[in-house]
Amino acid sequence: MPGPSTPRITRRNLLIGGGAGVGLIVAWGLWPRRYGVNLAAAEGESVFGAYLKIGSDGQVTVAVPQAEHGQGVYTALPQIVADELGADWRTVAVEAAPINPLYANPLAAGILFGDALALLPEATRATHAERTALMLTAGSTSVRRFEAPLRAAGAAARVLLCKAAARGWGGDWRSCGTADGFVVMGERRERFGVLAERAVRESLPGGELPLRTGDDKRLIGTPAPRLDAPAKVDGSATFAGDVRRPGMVFASIRQGPIGDARLLSIDKAAAEAVPGVVSVVQTDRWVAAAATTWWAANRAVDAMAPRFETHGLVDDRSIASALDAALAGEGARVHDAGDVDAAFAGGRTQTATYRVRAALHAAIEPTSATAEWNDGTLTLWMPTQAPTLARAAAARAIGIDEDRVILHPTIAGGSFGANLDHRAAEQVAVLARRLERPVQLTWSRGEDCLADRYRTPAAARMTARLGRGGSILGWRSQIAAPRTGRDLARLLLGGDVAASLGMALPGDRSDALATEGAVPAYGVPNVAVDHHPADLGLPAGWWRSGAHSYTAFFTECFLDELAGFAGMEAHSFRIAMLGGDVALARCLSTVATMGGWQGGVPGSAQGIACHRMRGSAIACMAEARLDGGRVKVDRLVVAVDCGRIINPDLVRQQVEGGLIFGMAQAVGAATGFDANLPGVRGFGGLDLPRLADSPEIMIELIESDADPGGVSELAVPVVAPAIANALHAATGRRYRTLPLLT
Repeated sequence: MPGPSTPRITRRNLLIGGGAGVGLIVAWGLWPRRYGVNLAAAEGESVFGAYLKIGSDGQVTVAVPQAEHGQGVYTALPQIVADELGADWRTVAVEAAPINPLYANPLAAGILFGDALALLPEATRATHAERTALMLTAGSTSVRRFEAPLRAAGAAARVLLCKAAARGWGGDWRSCGTADGFVVMGERRERFGVLAERAVRESLPGGELPLRTGDDKRLIGTPAPRLDAPAKVDGSATFAGDVRRPGMVFASIRQGPIGDARLLSIDKAAAEAVPGVVSVVQTDRWVAAAATTWWAANRAVDAMAPRFETHGLVDDRSIASALDAALAGEGARVHDAGDVDAAFAGGRTQTATYRVRAALHAAIEPTSATAEWNDGTLTLWMPTQAPTLARAAAARAIGIDEDRVILHPTIAGGSFGANLDHRAAEQVAVLARRLERPVQLTWSRGEDCLADRYRTPAAARMTARLGRGGSILGWRSQIAAPRTGRDLARLLLGGDVAASLGMALPGDRSDALATEGAVPAYGVPNVAVDHHPADLGLPAGWWRSGAHSYTAFFTECFLDELAGFAGMEAHSFRIAMLGGDVALARCLSTVATMGGWQGGVPGSAQGIACHRMRGSAIACMAEARLDGGRVKVDRLVVAVDCGRIINPDLVRQQVEGGLIFGMAQAVGAATGFDANLPGVRGFGGLDLPRLADSPEIMIELIESDADPGGVSELAVPVVAPAIANALHAATGRRYRTLPLLT
């Protein structure tokens, strides 16, 4: 994948591919003029800016700058363009966008690196992600970040097509419209493919682009079929593990335990005795075997019996002690409203402590990447949520310039944040460079668990004071967790963040990413959220919904406890405190009506929870019980307000998937640690919900004209507290840990 183009449009970057009939680029006034477009065109394709190509056969190809890992971004983003363009959905295709500052995602950068970027001057912060071509897929930002430029791309291409058609017909382009892949003026019709080559030579009018109006033949809001589904069904979709290159070998790897692990010794002879083994490659931190088959390579890694040394003990006891010590120490204020100390003075308070264990990503596709070193250039094929950072990491690993690395992003078999990590890019780059032949590296399932970047363990002490009538006068959340924002920045930005950002990372101050979602959505007059940084010795990564996955559990479980102390049922207690949050109130009322809410009374086995994140609101009612020592979830009823919906089927898929993912967090998907190693080595140890365990699911999407909110992570945080509250109604016992039966 080539790097950003030169800062000005030249003949060289106007002509893509250098051949006749390969198309022209139209530079719009809407684009930052200092960045050119490097979207490649095949013969017969015309390039309409950074997001769109139209072929002479009428095929419309949309360049998507976000990673497709099951969330449907290869459908939702093209649907925005196709709707504004007036395309026939049957002719729409998709491809991964190249690396370019035009595709930067400052919204995701603000979520992942907010603490670090906050130290930059405001003017610099606004353009940092763009200037560094920081392409990221994270934080449920795909539609929120790219809806506007994609609409503009579709509108601009539509105008140019209309102008080309009107010029041939001798009419006014403003009298033209588009529908089903045709430009239409009265009785006249012409296909996009026929007009495309002439259209790119037209110029855009001054002023704002005219956007489509009306409801006729619109794609937005319809359940357009997924563009990636057919290839995934028939097996033609290319994942990193499907790449095949001439002379390619397959590699398996073994990395050290948690901590500053160093490789001490291996039994190389034992590895070389395995049939098919080609080579053994070792560094200070890992050892890999390459062979003619992956199975042979993995057997060789096992046969080597690598020994590592590491410093500092990490186990369940050390983690619990570190969290306790952090809670006992002084915290740093993250959020402050009103005067909590005054609200607590002289009154009785309620306190509860909650804990969550480390969570694994456990994506269905194990970590994988393919690389080829040829004539001084490294070519990579891999799923990545941060292509710019993965390319930079691979270049650093073998000491070459970034522009000598070509990266082809592949679709991912799940990710949940795991593909933000670029260690596989570094490792496969080293293997390809040393072996000087194509290499496909795949981590074993056990290695995927052993070397995961976990969702960190955390603990919280929740304190509140109730007033007359059950109102909450004061609320304090004290959250012990590592500085995940700092750790994530160092991991993803190359270790030397001071060099990357031109500033130092925060030291002892709070970390907003570690406490994200902890501010309650309720109208409590006095609220404080404190972060108590804890050094657990664990590598921190981004996990679907981030800190929301535990802060919502802390908040919504504690709120249920307060409702009990106030003598009120949990639904009415929440509604009474929402103030002006109409969207969340509608979600709560909807699930209560749909689910037949019985007030959460003892024996009802019903629990309720709600949450706000990424501009969306959700409420969940769960029916759950204990069955033979296991948590049995019978029903999940959910209402979602996520603003204007691009594709309702995609929203439902993401909400359903998020509910099962959140349910997995509630009953499993976690690990303990012993002697710097996780206790879980595969799916069998995660106690994941099976098909027989899946509950009845009811989802209501609430109509809204508001701007789209995030969806991909939305359902994850709310499920565990709803189930925990349902178990309390079923058993009379409060569940304050995740997983719930830990």
